[in-house]
Amino acid sequence: MFTGLVADKGRILAIASGAESAVIEIDSALAPELEIGDSISLDGVCLTAISVGAHSFEADVMIQTLRVTSLRNLSVGDSVNLELAVRADSRLGGHIVQGHVDGVGTVKENAPGEKWNKFVISVPRELTRYIVNQGSIAIDGVSLTVGEIVGEAITLWLIPETLAKTNLSDKKSGDLVNIEVDVMAKYVERLMKRGEEDGK
Repeated sequence: MFTGLVADKGRILAIASGAESAVIEIDSALAPELEIGDSISLDGVCLTAISVGAHSFEADVMIQTLRVTSLRNLSVGDSVNLELAVRADSRLGGHIVQGHVDGVGTVKENAPGEKWNKFVISVPRELTRYIVNQGSIAIDGVSLTVGEIVGEAITLWLIPETLAKTNLSDKKSGDLVNIEVDVMAKYVERLMKRGEEDGK
């Protein structure tokens, strides 16, 4: 489990693609804190460290993960958002993020303002029922608050701290981003459906 508070902007050093998976090597200041088998969020996708060095680590990415996330578009040199799994004795400063991507959105606008960036994303229609104004959402693993939702477009406001510590400042129109909606909304929907089924 993660919080959506990015701990480091890593950099892709190498990508070795195979028929069924890929191995990604990432340069990161978090490498000394990792052990083989540890979970780490990379742009909102929960991966497992399979090799750890002094300044970098490697992670396996299965073919299905590549199909359903924006990781398929990664290239050597790209900046990525990284977060270690939350500890039981840590503050939960963002919101509960599982690292299980629900869909891929498309950046429509990333416009600088006086104190923040206006960040507009088009999201898959089937995810809009889980998104509400002032609710939580994870974009490329970053915990954000929804400013507005109109149809299939959500507007978020990126403060300077977010722009400085994540790769969202690099996103431009047309870029793909990983979306994880608030898990509580999915649980509520499931419970309501179960109640309806039991009541029949």
